[in-house]
Amino acid sequence: MKQKVAIITGASRGIGKAIAEKFAQAGMRVALLARNAEELTALAYHLNEAGGEAISLPTDILQAEAVGEAVAQVWAKWGRIDVLVNNAGVGVFKAITATTEAEWDYVMNTNAKGTFLLTKCVLPYLQQQASGHIITIASDVARRNFAHGGVYCASKYAQDALMQAVRQEVHAFGIKVSTIYPGLTETYFAGQEPSDSPNFNRLQSEDIADSVLYVAQAPSHVVIDEIFLHPFAQKHWQNP
Repeated sequence: MKQKVAIITGASRGIGKAIAEKFAQAGMRVALLARNAEELTALAYHLNEAGGEAISLPTDILQAEAVGEAVAQVWAKWGRIDVLVNNAGVGVFKAITATTEAEWDYVMNTNAKGTFLLTKCVLPYLQQQASGHIITIASDVARRNFAHGGVYCASKYAQDALMQAVRQEVHAFGIKVSTIYPGLTETYFAGQEPSDSPNFNRLQSEDIADSVLYVAQAPSHVVIDEIFLHPFAQKHWQNP
């Protein structure tokens, strides 16, 4: 992992921040993408002060031109891209009849379109290297659904389907594709605020970051396609 380069979306807080910290501790150089410039700058400073190497790239991942520019900056600085972590995600949980068109667009665009744009922009660089790894943080609801979760579930089904197709497209280039499917997680999501004391009835951001690091550290001849993880307290086969 030493000196490898990772791009992480949604990196300013929660799961993305935890992944950035784990990667930096493992010796990776990390490019941090999110819209919150202040939080990104603070995280990059923290990682660099701790002996890592990080850059902050405030980016709206729904703008193709901005995404392309951010990815190009990473390539220009370090001359390689080894890992893309598609982590940015949002959720709205309402009955379909109460869901607005704007809310549909917000969730579908962030979760599905954002993953599409980052993957599309990064792939030419990975294909040029004939190596690389795309890791996407989906959700266990990419394989199930529940009432009032229609929009979110649809976005995660779409994200999952996209990654399954990409896996087949890029195999010949030596590029790995992995998807992480977390269950209930305590993080900044859909208006949640993590509690001061960890709630172990839910996953913690660090739990998911550990799984991402495990996948990324697999030997070159090994690919871990999928990891499902959930808190033991969650009967994941039951809808919430």
